[in-house]
Amino acid sequence: QVQLVESGGDLVQAGGSLRLSCAASGSIFSINGMGWYRQAPGKQRELVATSTSGGSTRYADSVKGRFTISRDNAKNTVYLQMNSLKPEDTAVYYCKAIVKISASDVNNYAYWGQGTQVTVSS
Repeated sequence: QVQLVESGGDLVQAGGSLRLSCAASGSIFSINGMGWYRQAPGKQRELVATSTSGGSTRYADSVKGRFTISRDNAKNTVYLQMNSLKPEDTAVYYCKAIVKISASDVNNYAYWGQGTQVTVSS
């Protein structure tokens, strides 16, 4: 089993910054991709940013230039630096990891964290 634990969510004023962290632990052989998603009340969960094991990144248009995703592969941890926060960034932020759990298992499995609340006041 693989566990993802997020931290860093908080209440912040518009224009402020936050840094989210997500640490993966458990039966991990390798992590192929990690990313952040968010879900605002009454809306569907949406992609915020992703990072592949090769270092490629992808961002939602709404956060480009403001958010930065990074990884510490030695710690199985992914970060999301969020700057110039806007009220519309308010949501529960979820971490996702695509994990290979053993050398003998060819499959990759997706795991989600429990979410961390980010609230941006105007």
